[in-house]
Amino acid sequence: MGKKGSKAASTNRGRAANNYADSLVNLERFEEAKVLMRKTMPVARRVLRDGHRLALKIRWNYAKALWRDDGATLDDLREAVTTLEAAERTARRVLGGAHPLTSAIEDDLQHPRAALRARETPSAPPPGSA
Repeated sequence: MGKKGSKAASTNRGRAANNYADSLVNLERFEEAKVLMRKTMPVARRVLRDGHRLALKIRWNYAKALWRDDGATLDDLREAVTTLEAAERTARRVLGGAHPLTSAIEDDLQHPRAALRARETPSAPPPGSA
């Protein structure tokens, strides 16, 4: 999504970048997807605005690349949750709670939240070790 050209051309480039990132996530090439989405998100938000469906999908894909990675750090999980919470709020405000994209983001948010809770919650000591 470059500086010159029409909004339609920028949207098409954003859609192509998002589709490529989605493929990278599905192939578990998370680092490449994160790099691509980190470059694409600010441009999409500037050109399309925050509430555009494509801008929301790009943020959603970025969050997926963060939390689906088996090597995700606590910071990655926190960023995924924060990103999805913001995207869900925006989607709900712009598209409404019944919109399929809003529902999908909301449903997907459960996964990084659960992973974050599991990592942040200290494990109980084994019985008899205390």
